[in-house]
Formats: sequence, C-alpha cells, structure tokens
Amino acid sequence: MKESYDHIGRGYTVTRRADPRIASQIVAALGDARSILNVGAGTGSYEPDQISVIAVEPSIEMIRQRPFGAAPVVQARAEALPFPDRSFDAALAILTIHHWSDLPRGLAELRRVARRRVVILTWDPAYNDRFWLATDYLPEIIELDRKRFQTMPELAGLLREVHPIPVMIPADCHDGFQGAFWARPEAYLDSNVRRGISTFALIPAENVRRGLDRLAGDLQSGRWDERFGHLRRAETIDLGYRLVVLESHD
Repeated sequence: MKESYDHIGRGYTVTRRADPRIASQIVAALGDARSILNVGAGTGSYEPDQISVIAVEPSIEMIRQRPFGAAPVVQARAEALPFPDRSFDAALAILTIHHWSDLPRGLAELRRVARRRVVILTWDPAYNDRFWLATDYLPEIIELDRKRFQTMPELAGLLREVHPIPVMIPADCHDGFQGAFWARPEAYLDSNVRRGISTFALIPAENVRRGLDRLAGDLQSGRWDERFGHLRRAETIDLGYRLVVLESHD
C-alpha cells in the first residue's frame, strides 16, 4: 500500500463498519462463490457471513482491530498473494486498490487466485465534480484522487473486461468512508470521522484546516444549506462508487 495504515489506521473501527445495503450488493456480486479471498481486508467490515473467507492485510494495526470471530487473516500484500492459482471461488477487494503500490500486479494476482470471479468496490474519478466537499472546500481531493483512482475505461484496460455496477450511497450510510456524509456535512468537522478517511491524512494539515474552516463558517451562516440543503432531503446519491465484477473464463 502507498500509505501505511499502521499509522493512519489507528482508531479505524470507530467510524468504519459495514453498511448493510452496500454489503447486500457485494454479496449479490459474489454470486455462488463459497470460498473468498478478501484482499486489502482491513478490519473485515464486508466479509460475508456463512461463506468461507480468508483475509489478506498488510497492516498489523488493521489486523489488530479485526474483531473476535473474524475470518482468519494473513499478513501479506495484494501484489504477492501467498496462495496457489485458482485457490478461491472469488477474490474480493473493497475500497483498497487505490492504496496498492503496483495496481496491475495486484489485479493480476486477484485474477490468478480466483476460479470464478473478481469483485472490486472502487470509485470512478470521472465523478469528481459530483461532491461538494471536493469541489467547494477541499479541491486538493480532486487532484489527489485523480492520481490514486482509475476510471472504468482505465480499469477495463488493465482487466480486459469489467462490468461496473453503480453503488448508491444512502444518506444515513453506516460506513464512514469519504463520500458517506454527503447529506451530513457537520460530520466532516469531527476529528473521529476524519481519522477513518485516509484522504485527510494525505492532504497538508493547513489545507485541511482552511477548507474545514470555510465549511464550518458556511454551516453557521446557512450558506451551505442555501446551496446544498436539498441533499438533506435525498435518500441516496450516485457519487461514482462502483462494484466492478470480472468473471473468469478459464
């Protein structure tokens, strides 16, 4: 991973946990898979119950935060999975591929160990103009994420074939990833929330402070609600999160 979660992953489980609506989409995408390798597994939020799962995670800090009873975990990297070819029905990667140091190699490893399919949850930077936090308060996010994420055509170029499925983000999303609080702007002022979002650790602290000061001021003055208050009444939004499903044809 490009960033060490041994540092930025401390306290991760305070705000990062599975949202059941997103989890149900992941389970549906896994289909009839009965054995799964969860790569870049973190604390294991989206590991399906009642299916055989092995987790792979490079960060000892994240491994330590895995709950009692979670799937067995191997400390390893996506780019060098310590398993034979076609060892699992499916390989799973949830909001992790943008952290890998060698994406083509990591994706090749997912395909190598999966007999039936690869399922990836990621974000499409073609949607970088959809989210007010980036466009109006922290434009550094746009430049950062352009470097870290791949558009669907770019992923297709690496995987030869992809079938992206939109993942709508609910207004009360339980999982505190970057886009989760699109209808709850006050949440981004909470340091506990920000600690669960790697982006805030990658942008210079002074830039983050300036952007959040503007957000706090706009919330106090009512300007945010004048511009974006309609979002508080919406149930879901498409911010560009995508499930990418690749079926094996071997």
